[in-house]
Amino acid sequence: MSNELVKAETYLPAVNGANSLAEVFAEEMDGLKFSFERVKIPSGGMTAFQVPGDDPANPDILKEIMGVIVDDHNVNAFWFDDYTGANNPPDCSSIDGKTGTVRDPVEVVACNSCPNNQWGSDPKGGKGKACKNMRRVYILPFGQVFPLLLTVPPTGMANFSDFKSKRIVGKGRRSYEVITKVALVQDKSNGGITYSKPTFAVASELPQEDKLALAEFSRQIKSFTREVAIGADDYDEAPKDSNESPM
Repeated sequence: MSNELVKAETYLPAVNGANSLAEVFAEEMDGLKFSFERVKIPSGGMTAFQVPGDDPANPDILKEIMGVIVDDHNVNAFWFDDYTGANNPPDCSSIDGKTGTVRDPVEVVACNSCPNNQWGSDPKGGKGKACKNMRRVYILPFGQVFPLLLTVPPTGMANFSDFKSKRIVGKGRRSYEVITKVALVQDKSNGGITYSKPTFAVASELPQEDKLALAEFSRQIKSFTREVAIGADDYDEAPKDSNESPM
């Protein structure tokens, strides 16, 4: 997609007779489980994303993702035993990075005081945490109705924090006021293992009338994004000796 400014109507859902996004979702998804297409960060240091296409068995391969960030929020996930991927949901998770819920037995815990959420708590050693701190980023691409879901892993949190603080908040912007470009770069762990990290940059700023429309879209979509349960597919394990240090 080019970096030219895009009119807001190309981003917003065009549904005849619908007064709001919430109304459309409530009518069309009544009785159904709502989910978002997920963007996968590849393993082995590859610098292209796997993005769901028309054929679920053959995802599109893209060097970069362009779109408007309509929501982003912290999530935490903790496994009592070694993370094994699919079919292994976290034993404790937090949808806001502040309050966690233990699965069995059910218990509510404060994330900031939880011993598993402290630097140096990784049972395998090093400076990391036993609990995985991540950021869900919902990106609305050009011409689509639903945003894509990219979960930024612990190894990419510093990059996203730097982007939000210097390119968004530091410039007096909101995330939904610009088109963001997401790409991948290679990094190496202390042990020499190559892996992929997401990077974020502002591609262009939207005109004022589009900013207002996307502000409303962002407000409405949060009633759905903040209800998506945390699962094993939110976390792709990074090298155990990655050189990420506490932020």
